[in-house]
Amino acid sequence: MQFQSKLADIPTTIFTTVSRRARELSALDIGQGFPDFPIDSLLSEHVTAAMREGHNQYAPMTGVQSLREAIASKIDATYQKSVDVDAEITVTCGATEALHSAILSLVRSGDEVILFDPAYDSYEPVVNLAGGRCIRIPLTAPLFRPDWERVAAALSSRTRLVLINNPHNPVGTVWTRSDLDELARLIRDRPVAVLSDEVYEHVVFDGQQHESVLSHPELSQRSLAVFSFGKTLHATGWRVGYCVAPAGLTREFRKVHQFNTFSISAPTQQGIARYLEAKPEAWRNLGAFFQHKRDYLCDALEGSGFVIKRAQGTYFQLLDFSAISGLSDVDFVERMITEARIAAIPISPFYTGRHGPRPRLAVMRVCFAKREQTLQSAAERLREFASRLADDATVSDIATT
Repeated sequence: MQFQSKLADIPTTIFTTVSRRARELSALDIGQGFPDFPIDSLLSEHVTAAMREGHNQYAPMTGVQSLREAIASKIDATYQKSVDVDAEITVTCGATEALHSAILSLVRSGDEVILFDPAYDSYEPVVNLAGGRCIRIPLTAPLFRPDWERVAAALSSRTRLVLINNPHNPVGTVWTRSDLDELARLIRDRPVAVLSDEVYEHVVFDGQQHESVLSHPELSQRSLAVFSFGKTLHATGWRVGYCVAPAGLTREFRKVHQFNTFSISAPTQQGIARYLEAKPEAWRNLGAFFQHKRDYLCDALEGSGFVIKRAQGTYFQLLDFSAISGLSDVDFVERMITEARIAAIPISPFYTGRHGPRPRLAVMRVCFAKREQTLQSAAERLREFASRLADDATVSDIATT
């Protein structure tokens, strides 16, 4: 029997494609965003203890009470924002489920959603499933800043949602307070909600401060903010995130969440709650922790031929290879996996291809949430590959003269 695909033009994610190629060729994978170092042993001890104590059945749909209380305390300490534990916090199956449930709860057939290119690849497919249409606005390179005139021009009577990602994956930029002020001004008199993906909230560098929609007096009243314990506690495989929103938006969010994942791993929630009680400031040093790793990798690549503008946030770094090769980013990454046995993520798949060709880019994304020995090995392979390409180009130039 033949069925018409609901996502006919959505390919397999670039993460799956690159990671599969890395496994096939035993390549060092610094593309997909996960740490290769252990979590805090105290955290795993608390989760194990919760299992042994019998916390192994369904958790409440909204999340374990003690974890929601810990989240409320964390938000108050971080953003000086008081949130209702029962009416405004929902624990989710990672940030991905939170984003999915938020979009499906707000977007209906014919609605438009504004998002910014390059955009994380899970956003648009869910908008499509909801019957909506994405209006994609490119962030202005090379700084990847929002063009507010284009945003203003894109707003229409059909706009229902603006989706922002701050700090931004994949480009590593951080929005400022003036960015949030401008967004608030543009949608002030419109029935438009904001979905803010803030999973890297604590991973900001060089003395910058993360500006959450939760701390913005206007946007906090119309925003759903999404966070991730996977990113904050180095445990991406646990799939525990949460969504914070005003009570009215949370009610709509939970209508979808309850029929999506319903509830999240009970012992994991219990363990995280106990860990945060024991270490309520556990996330405070994440910025410095990852900035050291960013600088270690960038320093190791100095003089390699890659053009590097150090990331403002997230644990991803863009590497510009325009001075090394004329290949597209997809072809460059494939050749790098094949010849140098190291995998990264090309950036062009994060742009839409539906309304025209994707931009031809000479940029790839690498993850520096790794041990120093991993970063050292990665830098050596990248430098060797860049040197080999430079030698090939020299030989080619000699041959044509």
